[in-house]
Amino acid sequence: QIVGRVNEVGEGTSRFSVGERVGVPWLGWTDGTCRFCRSGRENLCDLARFTGYQIDGGFAEQTVADERYCFDIPEIYSDVEAAPLLCAGLIGYRSLVLAGDAERLGLYGFGASAHIVAQVARWQGRRVFAFTRPGDEDGQRFALSLGADWAGSSTEAPPEELDAAIIFAAVGELVPAALASVAKGGVVVCAGIHMSDIPSFPYELLWGERTLRSVANLTRRDGEEFMQLAPDVPVRTVIREFRLEEANGALEHMRAGELRGAAVLKLA
Repeated sequence: QIVGRVNEVGEGTSRFSVGERVGVPWLGWTDGTCRFCRSGRENLCDLARFTGYQIDGGFAEQTVADERYCFDIPEIYSDVEAAPLLCAGLIGYRSLVLAGDAERLGLYGFGASAHIVAQVARWQGRRVFAFTRPGDEDGQRFALSLGADWAGSSTEAPPEELDAAIIFAAVGELVPAALASVAKGGVVVCAGIHMSDIPSFPYELLWGERTLRSVANLTRRDGEEFMQLAPDVPVRTVIREFRLEEANGALEHMRAGELRGAAVLKLA
């Protein structure tokens, strides 16, 4: 998402002044009147508008944002260090909250979100078990360097039962694998916007009061909580910078699993 400084403010605005640095997240606007918005679930608003989708995003030198959906950026982060907090960090944080108070936490797909969540989870006293693509030994070493207790292939079973698992990889086949890895009463959270089809699996994997759920977007409360928490950990974002004209190449690196941490586009 976007990190930048305010150049102009519109009539009736009051939260930010010209020159202040702000973050613009994925959730850019909600109607505020539907049953989801009125019950603290604005992330599910049917009329919601999203940055970089319905609202022009960060592939430009300037953009317009609704101040109600922008966040203060902690001073300890540079612009490029802060950018991953607004998307990977916020979705990861919401996923972690929905995973409950799990002591043994599995992370499937160790990319932009997982490398942030792992740091928060370790700071909270949890144990992290990281799953990467088969053969991705660099990714496994990366996870261990951030405090994971164990790192292995997504085709492997963890060395002990998990209390919860978060699936960041958009691979439906990981759902039965994650369910098989969590103990009774455990939670499996699917954190992506999209995922390939989930194959059929025996009811036995879900039985035992296991829970399977998804994460949809974020709320402003998520953002406010996470932006206060991140510098306390402190979360260290691992980034690789790309120029705007290199955006397509950055996407190719992401698809190939060649990035450690997050990719950030820098306009100047």
